[in-house]
Amino acid sequence: MSDVVVIGGGQAGLAAGYYLRRTGADFIILDAQPHPGGAWRHVWPSLSLFSPAQYSSLPGRRMPIPPDGGYPSAADTVSYLTDYEHRYDLPVHRPVTAHAVRPAGERLLAETDRGTWRARVVISATGTWWRPFVPHYPGMRDFHGQQLHTAAYRGPEPFAGRRVVIVGGANSGANLGDIVAVPSVRKARDRGVLKAEPMFTHLTRTGIAWADGTTLDCDAIIWCTGFRPVLSHLAPLKLRGPDGVIPVRGTQAIGEPRLHLLGYGDWTGHASATLIGASRTARDMVAAIAS
Repeated sequence: MSDVVVIGGGQAGLAAGYYLRRTGADFIILDAQPHPGGAWRHVWPSLSLFSPAQYSSLPGRRMPIPPDGGYPSAADTVSYLTDYEHRYDLPVHRPVTAHAVRPAGERLLAETDRGTWRARVVISATGTWWRPFVPHYPGMRDFHGQQLHTAAYRGPEPFAGRRVVIVGGANSGANLGDIVAVPSVRKARDRGVLKAEPMFTHLTRTGIAWADGTTLDCDAIIWCTGFRPVLSHLAPLKLRGPDGVIPVRGTQAIGEPRLHLLGYGDWTGHASATLIGASRTARDMVAAIAS
């Protein structure tokens, strides 16, 4: 039995743990991964943050600036989160997978593959990485080339010499829309190899096609189409709205005040899916819980 159970030991869960520790609360953090680092352990090695280290820190501990003075890499971020967890001696239990959260009188039950915890408050911080989203397009089963989502991408080497279509105009896909222009994006833009095209309407056996009959053959399609929040463990609470997310006031679930959601994106706090955004949201959330 604990005052607070945090589900998820990535950046958002650790930020919550930092502030909970300062309040003197009795809390635990349940993390499904066998090692610290959250989703950062599973991204492609060349991925880096899109902000400098000094603007990407969790509370109480500055992220070290890389030796080259550039943006921290995925490996740098894993090392930082690992050090952070140990530095503050946060009570992370792993690997523990939460299957369900359900009401039990005055408390909530967090049911896992390692037992059941009772808590006055549950903070869900499971993120989005584990639920990649690929939209349905006609002909997807007919395409004979390779298809993969950003979550399965590990680097450009397997695609050398192949014709690749990247679907998605946000940061993972780096087309020319509302993205963060990190150095690699600017270099590609300046070389003239980063070119945005209208969205196709369907796939063919050999590639993609548009409504006007235009076609383009390709060998691989990388779906950089984002992620959805991992909320299946909260299904017993029956809180989801028509848009698939849980209505909240700040981070607090409107339909279940003992539940808080952290780190899923702007609907649970401004930029809360980023390191610094999760920190700010966690601070306000824990202050509300403590009061």
